[in-house]
Amino acid sequence: MEKRALIAVVLSILFFYGYTALFSPPPKETPKPVATATQSQPAQQVTAAPVPVAVPAQPQPAVAARDVSVDTPAYSVTFSTQGGSIKRLDLKRYHETAGPGGKNVTLVSEDNPSNYTIGLRAPGFGLDQNAVFVPSADALTVGPGEKKQLSFTWVSPAGVTVTKTYNFSGDGYGLEIQYQVTNSGSARVSSPVQTVQTYPLVPKVKESRFETFGPVTFAQDKLFEDKVKDLESGAKTHAAPLWSGFADKYFLSAVLAHEGSMAAATIRKTASGYLENTISSPELSLNPGEGRALTYRLFFGPKDIDVLKAQGNSLERAINLGWFAMLAKPLLHSLKFFHNYTGNYGIAIIIITVIIKVIFYPLTHSSYKSMKEMQKLQPKMQQLREKYKNDREAMNRAMMELYQTHKVNPVGGCLPMLVQIPVFFALYKALMFSIELRHAPFMLWITDLAAKDPYYVTPIIMGVTMVIQQKMTPSQMDPVQQKMMMALPVVFTFMFLNFPSGLVLYWLVNNVLTIIQQYYINRSISTAEAK
Repeated sequence: MEKRALIAVVLSILFFYGYTALFSPPPKETPKPVATATQSQPAQQVTAAPVPVAVPAQPQPAVAARDVSVDTPAYSVTFSTQGGSIKRLDLKRYHETAGPGGKNVTLVSEDNPSNYTIGLRAPGFGLDQNAVFVPSADALTVGPGEKKQLSFTWVSPAGVTVTKTYNFSGDGYGLEIQYQVTNSGSARVSSPVQTVQTYPLVPKVKESRFETFGPVTFAQDKLFEDKVKDLESGAKTHAAPLWSGFADKYFLSAVLAHEGSMAAATIRKTASGYLENTISSPELSLNPGEGRALTYRLFFGPKDIDVLKAQGNSLERAINLGWFAMLAKPLLHSLKFFHNYTGNYGIAIIIITVIIKVIFYPLTHSSYKSMKEMQKLQPKMQQLREKYKNDREAMNRAMMELYQTHKVNPVGGCLPMLVQIPVFFALYKALMFSIELRHAPFMLWITDLAAKDPYYVTPIIMGVTMVIQQKMTPSQMDPVQQKMMMALPVVFTFMFLNFPSGLVLYWLVNNVLTIIQQYYINRSISTAEAK
């Protein structure tokens, strides 16, 4: 049975590295030296609904583009009147580095007008991304609990008026965007409305959150994460998405559909070294004197499961927990729950580990008892191997009779290990991509549970506890197998050196609790045997 356990452990290690190799982030590509780099931005979406026609507006003279600033409790954003688009957006509650003095996380930072995000195109209306809009204000400050608007207006020579209105709230990261299109001309016009979102292939800021980044789209109840290498052969189009945007490890910029208003999202790689997401509305046809309103919702913020869920449209699916989502999501919610009471995510991890050990205790006790019984049968098993060394079928029958006679389950020792492997990988996914752990301190030298232990203390201690645990575990292996098993603590120690310290903390505490359990179970079994 120990041989099966060894195979299970080795397969789990191979699975882990295979999963990492297959689903590792696409290699970062160096852009051609044309434009400066931009960060992930939301694109727009449209809902057609008749609105009253405004008084016909006259085409406005050309004016130079200028900036408009908006400040909210969650972020500060700089708009350009060119396209009514975003050229910079900073999150106030998140910083690039841990500790005091860290700069705010910048999701958008662009100097090249051609790469501004939330740009607007409507070819049939004569509107492209170079159009300069007239703003309703030069600056805007939104306080807690307040709601304010900022509008940008453009009029075509043919009399088509487009008003782009951002609705801000002082209570969160989401904001609403509305387009009002009015045909004050004499001819029928028709066009889809396209919102253009850009993201640099090589981010300006070098931070671990860019280990995974790229376009994400949720359509047909499925999350699409298009790889950069796959875009080399052409653009990728997703029909009728609920939302589409760009994400890195911890943050998301997305455009959310409203009542099926997104016809398609098309992602391509540009020659200037950017990813471009073009979100198209259904075709919008306007007779003279007719107007339509188009509504979207934008999100620029953290990949916090509760924050994302509050936005609607299944935006929380942007946190891709893979095959283990059914286990990882409850663990993530539990982590946040215990943090609310302890104020320390490290302590929350320890509490979760204790709870998991308590849940698995009956299984662990049964497993350890089974291994002890199997160890006692080793001499008789060896006799049977010698007796039936030339007849494997007879040897297997004799082994099964021996197990039945002594009421021993040969697979009992492997079961807890096999059951805990999915839990480990689920917790790995939850901790690896949890923004809650980003820059979250534990104690002493561990100041960031999402980063590796800077002094490698916890991985080394974890390796020592694995050795102790192996010494305490009843063994039925031959010398070669024992040497292979003794190599596992070394393998795991090196594996965990660069893992998030929060994950190492879980595995270390789990090992310590297992040692305590094994000591208690061993003592209780010995006492029972003595009686």
